[in-house]
Order: sequence, then structure tokens, then C-alpha cells
Amino acid sequence: MAIGTADLPDPDGPEDRPAPAGNPGWLNEEELLFVRGRIPVLYVEAVPVRLDGLGKVIEVGLLLRSTPEGHLTRAFVSGRVRFGEPLREALFRHLENDLGPMAFPQMPTTLMPAQVAEYFPMPGISQYVDERQHAVSLVYVVPVTGSCDPRQDALEVTWMTPEDALAADTLSELPGGRGELLRQVLSTVGC
Repeated sequence: MAIGTADLPDPDGPEDRPAPAGNPGWLNEEELLFVRGRIPVLYVEAVPVRLDGLGKVIEVGLLLRSTPEGHLTRAFVSGRVRFGEPLREALFRHLENDLGPMAFPQMPTTLMPAQVAEYFPMPGISQYVDERQHAVSLVYVVPVTGSCDPRQDALEVTWMTPEDALAADTLSELPGGRGELLRQVLSTVGC
């Protein structure tokens, strides 16, 4: 199967001006398509959880999103790591973007992910599929203590028991093999 790639962006357009100060990793849609068609892209993904007083996971948060085709799907907090951006900052940025500034995530003391997932644009190479690109994702379980008010393209954050999050119906709502990924990630925290 051939992977479509974009032509190099036109160097004379306004989108090729230098990125705004403080945002050196921003890519416009044309540049992102070009990069996605040529090299793997690094992502961070987070599964937000709520803990009881003994540190046991009592709730798992999954985002509810609408696809361009109008289907509702579940999703993790996720996004690209920008050029020159430390992993910890990328993870925090995406947690705040997706859950809101009052989520108060408890960032991990170590950057060792719970799981590493490699997504391919064609099925059969890996159990994880992303039609847009070849991507490598570092997946973290992140305790959240505040209130979540989803931003960006998330419709809501649904909090559910670990048993409900791991139910077949819920896992089937996670596209691209992320249902199995959720099972693997939650197993690292005793669920």
C-alpha cells in the first residue's frame, strides 16, 4: 500500500513566515501534512485518573469527541511534541488544553511512560492504526485532582470506574487499537 505524501509547501506564502515567538513548533496544515507523509511524529498521550486516599485508581477519564463524519468516539488526551519542547511540558500542555486549566494534573515524577505505542497509517504492521501518519506515542497515566472543563475539540470528559472503562462497549469506542492500549496502560496501575 502506498502512502500519499504532500508536495513541499510553497515558500512564498504567508504561512511560511517565522512561527510566533514562544511557539517555535507550530506547523500549518500544509506543513504538517508534508511532515506526516515523510517521518514518524512523536506524540504524548495521557489517561487521566482519579485516585482514592490509598493511591488506587477509582475513576478513569476519557474524552468524548465527534469525528468530521459526525461519529462520537472516545479518546485519550493527546498531541504532538513540538520541536525543542521537553516531554514534561508537552504532556502538561495537552492535559491543560484538553481538560482545562483547573484540572490540576499531578505530573509524574519520572518520564517513564506506562506504554509506548507505534501507530501506522496502514493496518497489519501494528495493532495501532492512525490513517494520517506513522506516529510514536508515549502513553502516561496521570492523576487529576481538580475539575475538568474540556477545551479544544473534546465535547466532554466522562469519568467512569475502571471496570466500566475496560468494558467491551467502551473499548470499542476507542479507534485505532486504543481500546487494547487502554487495557495495557491501566494494567500498569493495577486495574
